[in-house]
Amino acid sequence: MKIKLGKPKKKQRRKRSGSEVNTESISEKGKFAIVESYKAARTNIMFALSADDNKIFAITSYSKGEGKSTVSANLAISFSKMEKRVLLVDCDLRRPNVHNIFKLENTVGVSNVIGKMAEYEETVHRDVLPNLDILTSGTIPPNPSELICSAKFVNLIKSLYDEYDYIIFDTPPIGVVSDALLLKDLIAGFVVVLRERSTTHGDIQNLLESIKLTDTKLLGFVKVGCTHTKHIGKKGYYYYQYYYYY
Repeated sequence: MKIKLGKPKKKQRRKRSGSEVNTESISEKGKFAIVESYKAARTNIMFALSADDNKIFAITSYSKGEGKSTVSANLAISFSKMEKRVLLVDCDLRRPNVHNIFKLENTVGVSNVIGKMAEYEETVHRDVLPNLDILTSGTIPPNPSELICSAKFVNLIKSLYDEYDYIIFDTPPIGVVSDALLLKDLIAGFVVVLRERSTTHGDIQNLLESIKLTDTKLLGFVKVGCTHTKHIGKKGYYYYQYYYYY
């Protein structure tokens, strides 16, 4: 499964004073293409999950800055739009970003629950969007790897298993740290985010070897940052763009 998503162009206009105004717009046709792309990714993931009867999966990438947190947010939103209860967990305890995307407080979260400084109900953001709960990463700890692979975290997720239809982990890049691979016993597999003109063939090969060594399944790729490409067909022009939608 490989879904390609493109990146919108920015239209800029300069005033005579030298100040710059960004007028970024996305056509309704472009929005439709993006939403349908995430729906296609969602459908493929659902089929992959049904084979193992496991509703927990992780989003990762090889390097930082490739867009995995935005993809995690969009997929979580897409799943929640099916009237399914979804929990998005920010497992990147070193470089958290999910709370920024949804404009949430990140004072307490995963690290605080595992560290026994807070209870789950005190930290989870309920119904950020209809059917979507979010557990942010919380305070950046000195030992993120140990927390992620701890029995406390495993027990927390198992206690939530019956409450949600899908649980999605936003995990650190595999090429930077091994935290994501420590979750292998909890998840059905990984969805890997690739960025055009950034992720290399060598990166992909190294990532696949790491996943194979841990005996974890690859559920598919999502490619982002694609250049606008127009295709002429019987139905006219269309193109893919990359943005997060609510």
